[in-house]
Amino acid sequence: MSLQAWVAIADELAYILAGALFTIGIIRLGRVKSARSGNTLATWGMALAIAATVTWLLVFKRWTAESVMWALASGGLGSGLGWWMAARVPMTAMPEFVAFFNGLGGLASMLVGMAEIPKLAQATRGMFASRLTLARFGGADFAIADSLAIVVGAVTFSGSMIAYAKLAGKLHKNRFGVLGSLPVNAGLGLLCVLFAVWGGFIAHDPASLFLSNWGLTALALVLGVGLTMPIGGADMPVAIALLNSYSGIAGMTTGFILQNNLLIVGGSLVGASGIILTQVMCKAMNRSLTNVLIGGLQADTGGKKDEGYTKVKSTSAEEVAPLLDAASSVIIVPGYGLAVAQAQHKVRELATLLEKKGVLVRYAIHPVAGRMPGHMNILLAEADVPFEQLLELDRINDDFKNTDVVLILGANDVCNPAATNDPASPIAGMPVLKVWEARTVVVVKRSLAAGYAGIRNELFQLDNSLMLLADAKKALEDLVSELKAL
Repeated sequence: MSLQAWVAIADELAYILAGALFTIGIIRLGRVKSARSGNTLATWGMALAIAATVTWLLVFKRWTAESVMWALASGGLGSGLGWWMAARVPMTAMPEFVAFFNGLGGLASMLVGMAEIPKLAQATRGMFASRLTLARFGGADFAIADSLAIVVGAVTFSGSMIAYAKLAGKLHKNRFGVLGSLPVNAGLGLLCVLFAVWGGFIAHDPASLFLSNWGLTALALVLGVGLTMPIGGADMPVAIALLNSYSGIAGMTTGFILQNNLLIVGGSLVGASGIILTQVMCKAMNRSLTNVLIGGLQADTGGKKDEGYTKVKSTSAEEVAPLLDAASSVIIVPGYGLAVAQAQHKVRELATLLEKKGVLVRYAIHPVAGRMPGHMNILLAEADVPFEQLLELDRINDDFKNTDVVLILGANDVCNPAATNDPASPIAGMPVLKVWEARTVVVVKRSLAAGYAGIRNELFQLDNSLMLLADAKKALEDLVSELKAL
């Protein structure tokens, strides 16, 4: 066999192995102990896929020397930037970091879809006079895949950038004028369909093809903004999961355009897992996906609503320490405040101290605590908190009524009684941790400001609640010192 035949066989085998590594990696992400190795396996799978693709392009002479230089330069720059960003991003910024990377995946797919039009024009040269359309050139499946890559990729990119801005606290609006309303979004979606049909099956000259290409891209980018803007703060974890699925679907359609089996497999894996995660998140928050997409939580995410509290009981570490010392059971509820303060090691130190005193210590983990699924688990795993002590909402909720002290560290919306007793509340029906059923609730917060959903929390005024207004790390340090002194 020729060299090219051997390379073609090796290339397909490498793609199969890379796809297997992706699959095994996702499976291993399902457990804390194997998650790190799963991520490593998937990384090696991607490295193998890139190497196989570059080898194929070189052997089959699809690249010029100039193309190789551009590929090496861009690949090196992208790898360097990715490494630098991942190494320096704090865990508190991980939700917006994930949203940002989802957007980049969508952008890549969008650009590939857009590039096919000028590529077609160059390949056919004077053939447009024969009314050659995109569908006639590459087939109906090619025309549909190209339009989907542009639309889904553009929606993913612009929507993820809006999600990033909201999660990073840089955007607090639910509307840009009329953009974001349901009729406008529906109109934009219809226009995208019309432009896709025109560009794929009707346009037959270069001017029409380029106009349909850029028009479809612009409309899809605006649609992504309109779809994401209305989504309220407390629904944003669902939006991240959905955008992650979009990025996979966009990658899959790009695989059909480029006739690359690995892109199809990898994109399908991401798309399917993202949809499953979205369904899990919707179930955890007792919300429908339709409700999320049309902006079910139209809350102001400014986080400034701290007025109106009349009977808050403030406390101090000196007063809380004896309560913890006398308790037989303590449940710790970690939230975004814990992440911001980077207090995971201090909470582990406090828990260890309590355990030495014979106190039963457990952690109540809400599905959206920390603004992203698994955020709290990762933070606490950094501090070597035993995985067996991390109990999800459905496993821990019935235990609060038998608990002496609940220590809430920066969590707000996930402990708000309004979800269960106020039908008019924006978070009505959302499953929350029933911390108020414990004998004593100690809430550690820097202020009485509203949480990410932008609403008041009546927990702060209940008779069995005490407010320790302090940074989570400082409060924990003081509690550890006071407990050691007892």
